[in-house]
Amino acid sequence: PKGNARASIIEARVQPGRGATASVIVETGTLKVGTPFICGPFAGKVKSLINDRGESVKEAKPGTPVEVVGFDEMPNVGDSLVEMDSIRAAQKLADERQLDRRNDRLQLTRKSRMEDLFSNVIEGTGKAILKVVLKCDVQGSVEAIKKAIGDIKSDKVTAQIIVAAAGPITAADVQMASSADAVVLGFNTKVEANAVKVVKSEGVQVKLYSIVYELIDQVREAMLGMLEPLTRENIIGHAEVRMVFKLSKSKGRAAGSYVTDGKIHRKAHARVIRGGVPVFDGKMSTLRRFQDEVEEVKSGMECGIRLGEFNEYQEADVIECYTLEKIPQTL
Repeated sequence: PKGNARASIIEARVQPGRGATASVIVETGTLKVGTPFICGPFAGKVKSLINDRGESVKEAKPGTPVEVVGFDEMPNVGDSLVEMDSIRAAQKLADERQLDRRNDRLQLTRKSRMEDLFSNVIEGTGKAILKVVLKCDVQGSVEAIKKAIGDIKSDKVTAQIIVAAAGPITAADVQMASSADAVVLGFNTKVEANAVKVVKSEGVQVKLYSIVYELIDQVREAMLGMLEPLTRENIIGHAEVRMVFKLSKSKGRAAGSYVTDGKIHRKAHARVIRGGVPVFDGKMSTLRRFQDEVEEVKSGMECGIRLGEFNEYQEADVIECYTLEKIPQTL
């Protein structure tokens, strides 16, 4: 087959003595030893090809599965390996792609963090989702922790374990977490040396634990942290507009009012109610007693009120003053 070779990554791993390798299926062209290529944001050159019988081969034709040795970095499953004319051309394209990735990361507001997870929501349900990559020392720990996390019940948020396996945290785990916007949790395990650089470049949070209950408690707290607090309105007072007057230094108007109950506070929110219907809602821009700006006016006292740039006050309007309270949600 003629034309540049193209192959699809179906599995990737790091092997001692070989570095990053990938199992691929050749889609078009003929993949040969010595071929320069681009794969995702990384350049490389085919150092060796190994067929499904473990034998070294010099080339692989369309439909042939082979293991490729020669990656500078761990590729992602699903990436395409594309033959380039030269290693220089491959490296130039790799540099451009990596620059684009860095620029994209600079534009992101944040990656998932255990302390601040608000953005992930299951489509169509409004239910928040905490995505987790879990690595443990042994498979028994993996199963026990998966069950414990699954036992955390909530109608508002859920924990989704994307990957759960025994062994150290690898670069592939970190890249998986980055692409899924997940956090990486490790129990009695370590982060491989080649994964540390990826953790920093991808901005993924990795948390390591040696006590299982601490890990579960942190997951529960993270799930709670994903729930934005409920906002509760507390009405603190009402004032009746007795007179509307023009402001001497501007074209605006203010409401000469009498506080009928509670208090009117300078830093609170307020709305104008006319005939039982709200006609304006906003922050207070002026609260005066005689000529003095004051912080609050209590029941039974008169005052001058202006809300934002609103000027359409009428006598008998009611100004309702309220505060907004943030209430933490529960699972």
